[in-house]
Amino acid sequence: MSSSLAALPVIPPFAIFFAGALLAALLRGRARKAVLILAPFVGALFMLRLHSGTTWTMGFLGYELVPLRVDRLSLIFGWLFHLAALIGNVYALHLGKDERAGIQHTSAMLYAGSALGAVFAGDLITLFVFWELLAFTSVFLIWARGSERSLRAGFRYLVVNVLSGVLLLSGALLRAYRTGSIEFGHIGLDGSLAAWLILLAFGIKSGFPLLHNWLTDSYPEATPTGTVFLSAFTTKVAVYALARSFAGTELLLYVGVVMTCFPIFYAVIENDLRRVLSYSMINQIGFMVAGIGIGSALAVNGAVAHAFADVIFKGLLFMTMGAVLHMTGRVNGSDLGGLYKSMPVTATMCIIGAASISAFPLFSAFVTKSMIMSAALEEGHKWLWLPLLFASAGVLEHAGIKIPYFAFFAHDSGIRTKEAPKNMLVAMGVAALVCIAIGIFPGTFLALLPFDVAYVPYTVTHVLTQTQLLVFGILAVAVLIRTGIYPAETPSVNLDFDWTYRRLGAAVVRAVGGGIRTVDLAVRSAVLELVDTGLGFAVRGHGPKGALSRTWPTGSMVLWVAILLGISLFLYL
Repeated sequence: MSSSLAALPVIPPFAIFFAGALLAALLRGRARKAVLILAPFVGALFMLRLHSGTTWTMGFLGYELVPLRVDRLSLIFGWLFHLAALIGNVYALHLGKDERAGIQHTSAMLYAGSALGAVFAGDLITLFVFWELLAFTSVFLIWARGSERSLRAGFRYLVVNVLSGVLLLSGALLRAYRTGSIEFGHIGLDGSLAAWLILLAFGIKSGFPLLHNWLTDSYPEATPTGTVFLSAFTTKVAVYALARSFAGTELLLYVGVVMTCFPIFYAVIENDLRRVLSYSMINQIGFMVAGIGIGSALAVNGAVAHAFADVIFKGLLFMTMGAVLHMTGRVNGSDLGGLYKSMPVTATMCIIGAASISAFPLFSAFVTKSMIMSAALEEGHKWLWLPLLFASAGVLEHAGIKIPYFAFFAHDSGIRTKEAPKNMLVAMGVAALVCIAIGIFPGTFLALLPFDVAYVPYTVTHVLTQTQLLVFGILAVAVLIRTGIYPAETPSVNLDFDWTYRRLGAAVVRAVGGGIRTVDLAVRSAVLELVDTGLGFAVRGHGPKGALSRTWPTGSMVLWVAILLGISLFLYL
């Protein structure tokens, strides 16, 4: 087997997916489905040829481009994205033969390839190319839904993500001018404008506070299958970039804490369950950002491990809600309930995803999230541990309880439908197994992480602490629901920072526009009045009864010609 692998050429992983995307665009029916399944497996086969230290380099305008740079950090994200692409492609196999289905399949393959290109990039220019491709290839997963809202959300998504790329390129060029290097390595906040621009570019795609609305705006408007892919790649590439370039940056501690906490309050009142999961994604990325900010080997391992786990359990939750939307045409909590009778397998998968994200023992986040919290205590950031604990309780409420409860239980909505298509159930089943496998066999998973750090998740203290948190959290939510204090699921539209451009911005535009209109009307009136006065003067002087027309038989034209000629001669002489 090893000799067979040695015979394989070293090929950048993105190339396999780009080739698969071309075939998916050209083929139809079973042939296309075969490509969608085989591409991740073929890519994984070639991934086995990649080992830490493998690089490709090429010269460009006096700089060294590195389209392939392999180390343990890039490898684990490479394996993650192959697994996510496989699960997503299986989940999307039920799509029909129409043009819109082909666009989704092709776009998803290009999107996965762009994510792989970004994590194996060794320089900032190559990273920029794939950074922008992430935006241009994924936006079609939003537009493919075909609604007016998805069209508008897609354009907003594209503008923000392209802006992120422009900032990245600007930072890379400034850094190249300042240091002579475009290496994609540790940067840190060294006080330069280049570092701040690059951090801002990464922050936009990570969903930093006040820069996050593109995520909660666009993900719920994508197709049921598109959202699964969107949840896997863009934000996790950004997390990878932060871990690569800004590990140990203290600012990220505070950014991460805010990210873990503020989405909880919006997720509680949100009615659209896919938007609840979008807020939950920001919450989970906050844990990763905080871990990267801590910067120790254990903390970065925890951030990377949690990114891996989040792609799987968040993808599982998005798949369950996508299945509900696909089968019922609804995804608002106020419209659902009682679906466990019609979709018991999907309900079970949702519960597994909820247990995983809530960090129940024997599920994935119990292993990964605790690494970050333990690192916070080990590195002396005791103040960080309490808000992370609060955020963990919030996750239990909005993703662990709210999603499965209001979708499948709660009141009986009267909806009776069939179970989701088999390919959807298979994809959900694979994701569920991975969630459980990480929780039960953490040692195998932890060995793949970038740093060799001994960590034992199943200690008596950790198990008891987490179990107490979960039990009291469940009891608290149950009491709130039974007493009617818990916010009811009602049809509504909730705004957070996007209020600034959806409401405040529109009001400012209307006010400024009204002021400009008033000034414009005043200026127009004054000019028209001046013109009317001039015309009246001309009529009095040159009209049939005007003095000039009575006294000059040759007419006023000759008079004015003579006057102008005299003025010209005077000025000339």
